[in-house]
Amino acid sequence: MSDKVRVDLEFPIHASPSFLFQYISTPDSMGEWFADNVNSRGKKYIFMWNDTEEVADRIAQKTDVFIRFKWEEDEDEDTYFEFRIEVDDLTKDVSLLVVDFAEEDEVEESKMFWENQISELKHVIGG
Repeated sequence: MSDKVRVDLEFPIHASPSFLFQYISTPDSMGEWFADNVNSRGKKYIFMWNDTEEVADRIAQKTDVFIRFKWEEDEDEDTYFEFRIEVDDLTKDVSLLVVDFAEEDEVEESKMFWENQISELKHVIGG
């Protein structure tokens, strides 16, 4: 049973789903906004921030729709982080939904982290 809570965030992004998907799924593009450096070997992604290295496995993906990662050191089976692209049927507006899990007392910190990262993403893609 997880003692972490699910954090759902939604960010409007001015970019096509296929363009945006590249930025949330390829190591080179993720290295421009998510981490200082990102490498991958198959489904294993290595994220580097300063001197910290975090490893995540890509556990699910549907091209131009979503990608889901699981941190290797997270022993909680039900937790992951996911980027999902949603397009409004009527307006065709594109949103990036971020799903993450955080300890109860770290939810605000998690939201701030994602707001910073996504604002960096918007800056990089001009969206």
